[in-house]
Amino acid sequence: MTATPQDPSAPATPPAAGSEEAQQIRDAYAFEGGRIHLGAMLDGEEPDPSVPVNLAVSMLNRHGLIAGATGTGKTRTLQIIAEQAAHAGAAVFVADMKGDLSGIAVPGTASEKLTARAAARGQEWVSRAAPTEFYTLGGEGEGVPIRTTVSDFGPVLMAKVLELNETQESSLGLIFHYADSKGLALLDLKDLRALIQFLTSKEGKGELEGIGGISSATAGVILRSLTAFEASGADVFFGEPAFDTQQLLRTKDGAGIISCLELPGVATRPALFSTFMMWMLAELYQELPEVGDQPVPKLVFFFDEAHLLFKDASKAFLDQVVQTVRLIRSRGVGVFFITQTPKDIPSEVLAQLGNRVQHALRAFTPDDAKALKATAKTFPTSSHDLEEVIPALGTGAAIVTVMSEDGAPTPVAITAVRAPESSMEPAGAEVISGIVAASPLQAEYGTPVDRESAYEILQKRAAGAPEAGAADGAPAQQGRAAESEAEPAAKAKKKEEGMLDNPAVKSFLRSAGTVLGREISRSLFGTRKRR
Repeated sequence: MTATPQDPSAPATPPAAGSEEAQQIRDAYAFEGGRIHLGAMLDGEEPDPSVPVNLAVSMLNRHGLIAGATGTGKTRTLQIIAEQAAHAGAAVFVADMKGDLSGIAVPGTASEKLTARAAARGQEWVSRAAPTEFYTLGGEGEGVPIRTTVSDFGPVLMAKVLELNETQESSLGLIFHYADSKGLALLDLKDLRALIQFLTSKEGKGELEGIGGISSATAGVILRSLTAFEASGADVFFGEPAFDTQQLLRTKDGAGIISCLELPGVATRPALFSTFMMWMLAELYQELPEVGDQPVPKLVFFFDEAHLLFKDASKAFLDQVVQTVRLIRSRGVGVFFITQTPKDIPSEVLAQLGNRVQHALRAFTPDDAKALKATAKTFPTSSHDLEEVIPALGTGAAIVTVMSEDGAPTPVAITAVRAPESSMEPAGAEVISGIVAASPLQAEYGTPVDRESAYEILQKRAAGAPEAGAADGAPAQQGRAAESEAEPAAKAKKKEEGMLDNPAVKSFLRSAGTVLGREISRSLFGTRKRR
């Protein structure tokens, strides 16, 4: 929601602020363009409605951080920025980790207490919600299913979710490279397992010798990790129809659509969640054109539980995250990381986050005190002792600094955060079901497609069933007899084609709809370029 005269819930033009600090904050946060109202400056223990604290809509693509201890108000801050960004015309992506963000699809319920709270923060509260789509990973829970193929996901992100070391990641990259160079699409985890087993079998182990090969021990580790990953239920995310991330950029009647990803039980698969989010960013980066700074970004992406992404991440992986965050800004995408302390975010990433909202941190242990001190140092110089202020903040209060419209950080403002206009209660199963049923995306993505692929074909072959592809020419026995009579040049060509001459693989190539000889090109994180 921008702070324009036409916006019924924007703060009214305040009278002149009293103190020198209040005047400085008021001037620093009075942006000329579209504004997101975060709240009002705290004067002692009470908010001063005459000193609004805003965030420039045009600076949302300079990224941000929302941090604070559990229960201090991070989710509500996320909600107020998300709903206002959507009303300003930017599409929004949020992940509903705990099930308490779904109310963003429902107008809030008025009450005397809420109205008084809003007025104290210079907010004329209006009950409204933005258009919302609900998604789930692979159809687990209520929402439009989001899936992708193993080929699209790529080897780098796959190695992250499988928790492979550098040697194992390199071997997995070799397997993907082989599949790409032969036009061999991998649709789901069963296909990847079937290919690994084939390439380490007596029949197929020679296929990788010319480009390094993989050891049986390394292949065994990858297969065991793959099996455990499947057993956790994560396999539902991989398959078809593959989700097009362009769907996240939709608008309706001038407002951005909020894409809310419901994540039931995600705590049991944190690696999948965080890596999936990174896949989405990588996809958006490679698919979107350069647009530079815009009055309204195309998308504001909220990356909740951000510490999960960086846990045990390799340096190469972190380098790719930094590059993506740095460059995606020019594609019109802003990324907000939500976590407990800034130290959860690598310094190279933290340096890219121009907008900061820090809720309370508690210092109960020496490690807590160290984290508090480090957090205070990430903010611009202030007349306040932030090491004293941060732990003393109440629920719904925060210290704020954002990027001004000329690209400079604003002075630190101790802020009483405004109230959301959408509901702070979960939407409820009936509301979510109704929205999902009415979604035009449900018909496109709601039903999984399981085309015949490597797993099924090689299973039939192992069971002694007739090999797929025999109908394309003479039976396999006749083919072998013909080969024995072929010219030496034909034999050499046969050997060079290797796996592609295997009837089972021929059938797989047909079923996957790929083109022989067309190598898949990959971008950041090894994700597949589709355009």
